[in-house]
Amino acid sequence: MPEMPEVQGLVEFLRGRIAGLQITRASVASIAALKTYDPPIEALREASIIGVSRHGKFVDVETRAAHLVFHLAKAGWLRWYDALPSTIIKPGRTPIALRVALSDGSGFDLTEAGTKKSLAVYVVHDPMDVPGIARLGPDPLDPGFTRDAFAALLAGKRTQIKGLLRDQSVIAGIGNAYSDEILHAARMSPYALAANLGDAEVGTLYDAMIATVQDAVAAASGKPPADLKDAKRRGMQVHGRRGQACPVCGDTVRSVFFADNSLEYCPTCQTGGKILADRRLSRLLK
Repeated sequence: MPEMPEVQGLVEFLRGRIAGLQITRASVASIAALKTYDPPIEALREASIIGVSRHGKFVDVETRAAHLVFHLAKAGWLRWYDALPSTIIKPGRTPIALRVALSDGSGFDLTEAGTKKSLAVYVVHDPMDVPGIARLGPDPLDPGFTRDAFAALLAGKRTQIKGLLRDQSVIAGIGNAYSDEILHAARMSPYALAANLGDAEVGTLYDAMIATVQDAVAAASGKPPADLKDAKRRGMQVHGRRGQACPVCGDTVRSVFFADNSLEYCPTCQTGGKILADRRLSRLLK
């Protein structure tokens, strides 16, 4: 799933290429992806693009007519073309959810792999009209998101820290991959309860979160969409590295599987050497 660093990379890429252009056509190939109807998507035709920004994991293309907002979900991506293909997209027969043609002949497709379709497109007058944006918590890159603000979010929450870091209503932009990386950097169990963290642990976790996110954003900066996924994978210490050696201590990176995802961690670095049991077997080592 694209998370905040990759989405920020997409935003920077698009900002440098489409600001000032006009949208000549926006074609929906997956009607299920379009979540709004007023204003209609046709309102974007001939609209001048005045900016591109990010809200959590949402990309916001602002035009003089409306905002084109999209969320790539778990298996979505953006495919850029310096010269947009002239082929006609046929609904239901393509991984393409949306095609956007621009006034200089360039454009992009929003694509989604697999059968579970979650990619979402919105055309709105105000980004806050998108429910997922309206409920977002603070962004880790916001200068106002201080250690004290982070501590206040954790206080009293009897929630496992892995889930809390992924909760978009608590902190915007962090997902499964970077929560694994943050917890590894903080040397913290994914099952630690937020309310039980001491002051020093909160500080360590905050520092790990900010450093991990900033490093990932820097790694994504300046890369075209086609290179962002590989850049993300290369930067991972534990996520997606099950069975490989932890780069910090050399222990074997382990996984815990859930219904539709998994987490990765290092037992030596994070759980005092304990192996967390696979949830698929209804066992959990506490």
